[in-house]
Amino acid sequence: MLGLLGALGGAIAVLTGLLRGRPALLRSAPAYGWLVLAGAVLATAAMERALITRDFTVLFVAENGSSRTPALYNVATLWSALEGSIILWALVLSGYLVAVLRKFRDRLSDPLVGWALVTIFLTAAFFFALMVGPADPFRSFDPPLGFDGPGPNPLLQNHILMAFHPPMLYLGYVGFTVPFAFAVGALATGRVGEGWLVETRRWTLFAWGFLTVGIVLGAWWSYEVLGWGGYWAWDPVENASFLPWLTGTAYLHSVMVQERRGMLRVWNLSLLCATFALTILGTFLTRSGVLDSVHAFTESGIGPAFLVFFATIVGVSVVLIGWRGDRLRAPGRIDSPWSREGAFFGNNLLFAAFAFVVLLGTVFPLLVEAVNGDRISVGVPYFDRMAMPIGLGLLFLMAVAPVLPWRKASGELLRHRLYWPAWAGTLALVVAVALGARGLAPLVAFGLGGLAAGSAVRQLVLATRRHGRRGLIGRANGGMVVHLGVVIIAVAFAASQSYAHVGEFRLAEGQSAEVGGHTVTYLGIETIERSEKTEIRARVQVDDDGVFTPSLSEFRFGGQSIGTPSVRVSAADDVYLALQALPEEGSDEVLLRVVVQPLILWLWVGGAVMALGTVLAAWPGERRRPTDPTSAVLASDVAAGGPRSPDPEPDPEPEPERV
Repeated sequence: MLGLLGALGGAIAVLTGLLRGRPALLRSAPAYGWLVLAGAVLATAAMERALITRDFTVLFVAENGSSRTPALYNVATLWSALEGSIILWALVLSGYLVAVLRKFRDRLSDPLVGWALVTIFLTAAFFFALMVGPADPFRSFDPPLGFDGPGPNPLLQNHILMAFHPPMLYLGYVGFTVPFAFAVGALATGRVGEGWLVETRRWTLFAWGFLTVGIVLGAWWSYEVLGWGGYWAWDPVENASFLPWLTGTAYLHSVMVQERRGMLRVWNLSLLCATFALTILGTFLTRSGVLDSVHAFTESGIGPAFLVFFATIVGVSVVLIGWRGDRLRAPGRIDSPWSREGAFFGNNLLFAAFAFVVLLGTVFPLLVEAVNGDRISVGVPYFDRMAMPIGLGLLFLMAVAPVLPWRKASGELLRHRLYWPAWAGTLALVVAVALGARGLAPLVAFGLGGLAAGSAVRQLVLATRRHGRRGLIGRANGGMVVHLGVVIIAVAFAASQSYAHVGEFRLAEGQSAEVGGHTVTYLGIETIERSEKTEIRARVQVDDDGVFTPSLSEFRFGGQSIGTPSVRVSAADDVYLALQALPEEGSDEVLLRVVVQPLILWLWVGGAVMALGTVLAAWPGERRRPTDPTSAVLASDVAAGGPRSPDPEPDPEPEPERV
């Protein structure tokens, strides 16, 4: 209740100050912000205390906690279910609110900042209202004597990544509230130029970075826990996090066009509003019960509440953008598709198409069920078939865009700048074929990956020649490091999906099987008793690299049996072992599933490189000098007697100002 009162009070105070011109009310915002944070911290602390002490008089603890749950997973139980995840959202949002108030403490009277604060306060009020109403986490329960709860879903207490994956996702999800709020402020005040973009640049980068890390950790958790041998299945829960990542990535690219040439203003505002709306839609999909059935979410107030909030965000965004339509007209136009702004616009179109494909495949089954009651599913083939050409197109643009100048490029300039990237792409293709790679799609991916990597490395080499180690920091150069991470992931994805070997074997003790050039030998069974489960491990030797232990665990509450794979990891490939069935009576044979996939390790390496690149991109770069070239010189400029740029190399997109 404290957080709700602080959020509502802050929104009312700041809004009144804006409308009535009372600066004192605007300057009172920090006090309300600290109240909001205090409410969130107290709620989090109270729930964690109840979980740690196994206070089963709290209904959330009775439904999700257990005296048998290990300490780490007991703490992580907070975000394993609906009510706790709302607490986490409120806590993270409160932290961002206080950070914004600290950052702009000297500009609280600025209407742009004021409208942004109103938006954040109202968003916080919504989540605190859920906690007070339909998602109340502190409802009481009268446990019978000797009662013990079931604990969290067994799949959520089988790997340490569960302690980090959801918080990272929420840091990304919630982080997009800040740039969205400033976009609302820009539209409300009519200050729709480039100033608000500069104010939110790093907020957006960090939100995107946290979301990226969260998605990669989620894929890693799926790979290590679920036992099917994959890391991405186009599951609605996965798609819910991927959708705002797609639109957020498009925004990060196109925003540079607006900063440099004042173009794509409507695109940028629409992408940012869509990104925030998709974070709310993702929360609705994963927490409302709608994925189980479109009728399930109506059983509690949270499903309709999220749907109304999502519709409100979309409606307000459309109205504000339409209202400011005249001011959003671009002062320039794209002179040539063979320009950096042309490539970024193409990039926008592909990302938007990608997001639409994923959204359609995720939501369409729900719409069908809502209309006629039929339960259908959109399978992996649909997503793979639609995503592959879009992904290859994005790889191509990622390779070409960094070498393109602003405004227009000549053929001679392109040949010069693409010389080394083209050789890198050719070398990558030759190496792939020499190593035995076959198939059109993966070979195209490897070639484009080499081209993109060559383009990124070229830019980094030029930057470090000019500025030394400082050439690695700043948005443009950090972005090139991110590109390298994307290339690593793209190549690893293409290889692991195209050249996997799968086998299922019934093996008696001492028997071996061959799969994907590796020998697996079953050595026997061992049983480990734990407080929360009985774990039965199969001891399996892979080549000569030691013994691995895929297992089946029977949790004491409810008799649930959960498999836990074991993986032999190497730079070349992973040997993935999953115990499918224990020996039947009168037999010592186990059923073992073995999946050999190349380059899996590089998926996680690529994610780490992307995280590093995000940090480098957010690091303050150098101010642009007025004499720095911004684009290739047009023939018309030369004819008019204008000076040529003294530097034939591309502008490495330095920061226009230090912030």
